[in-house]
Amino acid sequence: MIGAGFAGLAAALRLAQAGAQVTVLDALERPGGKAALGYEDFSSGPTVVTMPQIFRALHERLDLPAPELEAARPTTTYHAHAARPGEGRTFAPEALHVAGSLEPTLSQLSKTEGQRYSSLLAASRRMYLDAAPTFLFAPPPTSARLARYALTRGLRAAPGTSLARYVRSGAFMTPFWLRFATYLGADPYRAPAVLHNIAWVELGYGVWHLQGGLLALAGRLHQKALELDVRFEYGTRVRHLMVHGGRVLGAHTDRGAFAADAWVSAADRALTLGWLGVGEKPTPRGVSGFALQLHLKEDRGRAHHIFWPAQYAREWQDIRAGHLPRDPTLYLHLDGQRAFLLVNAPPKPELEDAPRAYGLLLLKLLQDRLPPELQPLEIEDWLPLGPAEYARVSQGGALYGRAPHGLGGSLRPGWTVPQIRNLAQVGGTVHPGGGVPLSMLSGWNGAGQLLGLRYDALGGLDVPEVGETWA
Repeated sequence: MIGAGFAGLAAALRLAQAGAQVTVLDALERPGGKAALGYEDFSSGPTVVTMPQIFRALHERLDLPAPELEAARPTTTYHAHAARPGEGRTFAPEALHVAGSLEPTLSQLSKTEGQRYSSLLAASRRMYLDAAPTFLFAPPPTSARLARYALTRGLRAAPGTSLARYVRSGAFMTPFWLRFATYLGADPYRAPAVLHNIAWVELGYGVWHLQGGLLALAGRLHQKALELDVRFEYGTRVRHLMVHGGRVLGAHTDRGAFAADAWVSAADRALTLGWLGVGEKPTPRGVSGFALQLHLKEDRGRAHHIFWPAQYAREWQDIRAGHLPRDPTLYLHLDGQRAFLLVNAPPKPELEDAPRAYGLLLLKLLQDRLPPELQPLEIEDWLPLGPAEYARVSQGGALYGRAPHGLGGSLRPGWTVPQIRNLAQVGGTVHPGGGVPLSMLSGWNGAGQLLGLRYDALGGLDVPEVGETWA
């Protein structure tokens, strides 16, 4: 098993449960993948997650206590750019199946905005429910299943239409709808309309605080794996995979060679292909990130905020040009005395000659945009994590692999690698996609396929019906 991120942990656990002897190789010094970068005492990412049913189902399959998940209300507070802090407009939507009604959300919008919001939310729900049985909670789709989807549901996903055109809603609300495409690493101005389905995951089913954050989750899964006699080799970076007769025989690492009968890679698919010496047509990489881990001087509770720049489109012009954006969208997650600040960045590790200088710029922008009720945000110390740091676990630091631009780009590769019989490729760069819940689903089932185990959707389709809220 290559990689001890969430896909790798889920894969190792499924294999070990089935009786396989599993060894996990990871270049980092602890489990968690991208979440394990930076400070040791908290995740290098927000503690909010989506798709709570997958976390619950995985814990149930592993005989672990149910995870502590609390719905975030509101999902996020959005702050418009303003000349002075506190003077800009805010928007704090509630998830439909958490609040039980759209009223708390629509009451913050004008009549025209509310009608458009309701229409686009309904469209995202329809796209999501159409796509989920084929593209999320099933094995990688065959040509026949793709054709069936195209003939019966495809036209409702507005093929040939850009996301930017599809969600046009005025200066304040258009960026709101566009940003959901970044969850898969897309440039929202180059994304297809079908990525609008992502909005439903958050605005329909909700955002959830995970007690202890992602590192605590990684720790629980790691401990369960140890109980199942999974062996972990940390600080072990794969350099090359040895192939003979269509099979991977072993891996050369910076700590020597490892041999095995079968292999699962939860690393970035591009890295796996490089280790195999397999050439592939270059494709644009998805967005990276530049993050700051912040230790705060006092407890600021739990909340998620987004601060818009003066011009959202200009941020993406900078990223397309290969520059760190001068005036980016700021994503701020508060969790007690810890905070996580994230901005979008190009997948170019070589940009970071002075990461702390860019970090200081972001901190100034943050302090300038904070509304009075969040001021002062007093910081004890902080650590920058840019594309160079994320490049330790992904090619170029791209958070989700190749860019999902165009209809072809939004379809993720499957779990097999051409002409290699004993290797499964899992994780956020392949089917069904990025993000912790889908990565775990990929690892659980991609590894299971290697042993001929039955597909398990981990409760992915067990969601509230119309008019219902989560139990």
